[in-house]
Amino acid sequence: MPFAHENLIAYQKAIAFVSWTQSLIESLASTISAKNQLERASTSIPLNIAEGNGKFSSKDRARFWQIAHGSTVECAACLDVLVARKVVTDDRIHEGKQLLEEIVRMLLGLLKRYDSQLVEEDMAPYNLRSILEEDEEVEAEED
Repeated sequence: MPFAHENLIAYQKAIAFVSWTQSLIESLASTISAKNQLERASTSIPLNIAEGNGKFSSKDRARFWQIAHGSTVECAACLDVLVARKVVTDDRIHEGKQLLEEIVRMLLGLLKRYDSQLVEEDMAPYNLRSILEEDEEVEAEED
């Protein structure tokens, strides 16, 4: 019989993201600070989802799910940093970013279900490539 948190799709997606990150993390040099950050933050997502689901009060559940949400957003930022530093390509992180977007939506749904006080995020499409291209254009104009 599985633990209750194993039935949560957000938890299942978080485990899928941890699995997805493994080959990426292994491919990164140990000198890249985002490597350790990504490893810790990705691990934090399913751990906090599980721990939150095991709490009895809505307030306690929400607190852990908010931490999981923060770790999810942190992972997205780590992936963006890796692209910005040209360590990986935007194409390489695409699948991971999709998983993270799904996890964020599910966590927000869990938080709403338990009437948590939270500020909603705008889930507008985010295109790191266009931001980086704009930066390069500005740098070229400055030269």
